[in-house]
Amino acid sequence: MADKKQTNKSLRVLVTAGASGIGRVLAESFANAGARVHICDISNDALLEVSKAYPDWGVSQCDVSDETQVAQLFAEVKINLGGLDVLINNAGIAGPTGGIEEISGQEWRQTVDVNLNGQFYCASQAVPLLKQSLNASIVCISSVAGRLGYAYRTPYAATKWAIIGLAKSLAIELGPSGIRVNALLPGIVEGPRIEKVISDRAQTLGITYDEMEQEYINKVSLRRMVNAQDVANQALFLCSSTGMNISGQSISICGNVEVL
Repeated sequence: MADKKQTNKSLRVLVTAGASGIGRVLAESFANAGARVHICDISNDALLEVSKAYPDWGVSQCDVSDETQVAQLFAEVKINLGGLDVLINNAGIAGPTGGIEEISGQEWRQTVDVNLNGQFYCASQAVPLLKQSLNASIVCISSVAGRLGYAYRTPYAATKWAIIGLAKSLAIELGPSGIRVNALLPGIVEGPRIEKVISDRAQTLGITYDEMEQEYINKVSLRRMVNAQDVANQALFLCSSTGMNISGQSISICGNVEVL
């Protein structure tokens, strides 16, 4: 029987939306642990910047909501990495902020296409490669909004709940092939995205940014935001041999957000 002990140092990792934000920190963390990294992103400018900073990374421009582009992405991953051990299904958008009667069908579909369909397309392409790995993992990036209701952010919350269902179902389906599947649920993550979310929601509710920000923090038991490195640390653990027996879990990294 093949030795299944493997460290992050020998992993071949794909991070979707890996050129900025949480995805960039995830990719950097795996690379710093010695993994071979390939990223995709929709932004060509961001990819060019990454290529300059990390010339040894594989990069692909890809809109994960486009099934044809995802197929091309995995063709490039096979050439660059020669296989795959870890898929970090990270790509997603915030979606619209507003009452359900104010959200257009197009806004709803776009959020579903990127956040949910994109994870499906990537997983379906990754599985044949992962079945050949000795230490295979899929990490689906969901959100604390995937375990709590989130008023005025219904498209986002609905997709993040669905991602947990996808991850738990895939854990059962793929477990006999030795593939672990888990979902990570970041909470209120410091950075430009949450700043925009807070600003948009403050405008919707007719309050100031500072008031809205304090409302968010007051809903966290630890009374603080988390950062992208917190998410990356958990992903590193899950994908290492230390996390070999963890699958089918939805793990919050949020300081215990009580309500949204």
